[in-house]
Amino acid sequence: MKLGAFLWATGHHIAAWRHPHAHVTAGIDINHYIQLARTAEAAKFDLLFCEDAAGLREANVGIASQTSRSIGFEPISLLSALAVQTSRIGLVSTASTSYNEPYGLARTFLSLDHLSGGRAGWNLVTSASHIEAANFGATGLRPHADRYERAREFAEVVTGLWRDTPGQASGSGHDGQSFSVRDPLDLPPSPQGAPVMVQAGASDVGRDLAARTADVVFTAAQTFEEAKAFYDDLKGRLAAYGREPDDIKIMPGVAPVVAATEAEAQAKYEELQELIPDDVGVALLSSYLSISDLGRYPIDGPLPELPESEGMKSRQALVIEQSRRDNLSIRQLARHFAGARGHWRIVGTPVQIADELQARFEGGAADGFNVMPSYFPGELDAFAALVVPELQRRGLFRTDYEGHTLREHLGLKRPAWT
Repeated sequence: MKLGAFLWATGHHIAAWRHPHAHVTAGIDINHYIQLARTAEAAKFDLLFCEDAAGLREANVGIASQTSRSIGFEPISLLSALAVQTSRIGLVSTASTSYNEPYGLARTFLSLDHLSGGRAGWNLVTSASHIEAANFGATGLRPHADRYERAREFAEVVTGLWRDTPGQASGSGHDGQSFSVRDPLDLPPSPQGAPVMVQAGASDVGRDLAARTADVVFTAAQTFEEAKAFYDDLKGRLAAYGREPDDIKIMPGVAPVVAATEAEAQAKYEELQELIPDDVGVALLSSYLSISDLGRYPIDGPLPELPESEGMKSRQALVIEQSRRDNLSIRQLARHFAGARGHWRIVGTPVQIADELQARFEGGAADGFNVMPSYFPGELDAFAALVVPELQRRGLFRTDYEGHTLREHLGLKRPAWT
């Protein structure tokens, strides 16, 4: 079983910053992140994972200031600092193909790969926020299909730059629809051959891009059936690109709340839920549904019919499916969504949480999990101290690192050209 530690300032629960044990200024405290990285490395996690967006997460600054994600470092800079404070754990950062150029991003991630001794990974995303678009001179989002066509070409150029070494260029020059690159990078391949490619899109076109390019896929699934269907579908697409099922590791997000007893874990969860202001919860839900006026609907009524979005299509579909399946009001859906932004949540004892993870892992619905602690550092500490030993006792998770690079941790092949 593979495990990622998903870092997020004060925590993944939207009200984490209000928790009495949270570190309120965590987003700009490097010592806080060093502590988290060392905790995850001591527990033998495969990787640290950082999300990113080139802009505020909410259009309403008053709402944005009341969330756990309002302040944070640019993640590649953060991981460069953590690279010298750790020695084994992988370092994965998100970077968008919508508002970067491939030459610059290829150089940045290959530099991080060298700086860390072969532990870097790039989480490729296409930006789906109007707020980000406005920061780059755009008046709106590119259509979903156009974003993914740009992402496909972007990944092709980056991979070519990582493949070609100075003096041995075999065709890194690229003149395509969106990008033009002449020269190779001024860096040789890293100790792991090339940074690990991660992808998080789950739409049909996103799955095809992952099947073509990704080593790891981060996704969201509420039920075992959803996770299993995604797993089988994505693994089934690999043959079309000459790849084998084990060439991709699928790691859904999971937000655990763990304690020694079930009652104690439930009390911890309820304490966090009570800290969510309704307007903040509804605003978060609105942003993932790409709807600006959800607040005008009765909060105790059902989610209205929504047009298909040009934003995060897969997450919108997941939220709508859950609202219909569980017959949730907008308030109930917003409060549920505020806990982990649509990712799978488990509340229980170490044995109960290990049981759930083991069932999805052995049931062929996941190769591992990206762990999303509700608040930091407390819930990461609890998972490392309580759940990891239970997984190790069952023989599901390593007791020590067997390699030095991220590819070695994940059991991934080196790129064919190295």
